[in-house]
Amino acid sequence: MALEAMRKSSLVPVWLPWPLPTGWLVTGFAEVGEQRTGGRASVVALSGPSPMEGPADLLIIAEEPGIGLGASYAGLAGPDPGEGFDNGPPNAKIEVLGHPTALWCVDGVADRAVYAGEALGNWLWAIAWPPDAGWVIALSELTLRDARDHDLDVPFGAFSPRLED
Repeated sequence: MALEAMRKSSLVPVWLPWPLPTGWLVTGFAEVGEQRTGGRASVVALSGPSPMEGPADLLIIAEEPGIGLGASYAGLAGPDPGEGFDNGPPNAKIEVLGHPTALWCVDGVADRAVYAGEALGNWLWAIAWPPDAGWVIALSELTLRDARDHDLDVPFGAFSPRLED
C-alpha cells in the first residue's frame, strides 16, 4: 500500500487533513526521491465536493526547499513560491501539529487555487481545483497530521488524475 511505503521512506511529512472535511476522500499518494535516500517530497491527493462546480481535487504537498514539486503543480516556473509571496498578512491559517500555520495565495495557473507556506522547515503547498475549491483551504479549518506518525483508518476514493500530471 502506498501510504505504508511512504510512512517508512519519506524524509518529509506526509500531511493528511484529519479529520477529513465532510464528503472528502483520500485519492492517492505520491513522493519524489529515491530508494537509497528516501522521499524528499510527498503528495496527498483528496477529492470532495466543490461549492459551485461539482467535484473538487486537493493536493497537500510537503517538500524540501529546492525540489519544485509544489511549484510544478501550481504552474510556476521556479522551484518555490517566488520572492515576496508572503508579503502581507496570510490569506489562510491551518493547524499543523497543533500550531496555527500561515498560508499565502500564490499566483499560479488560473484553473486552480494555490496556497503556500512553511511547516517544519519544509514547503507546505495546498493546491485545489477548481479555484473555488480553495474554500476548503481557507475556510474549513483544516488540521494536518503527519501520516508517518499515525496509523489512521483512511477512507479512499478513486485514484486522482491530478497525480498523473
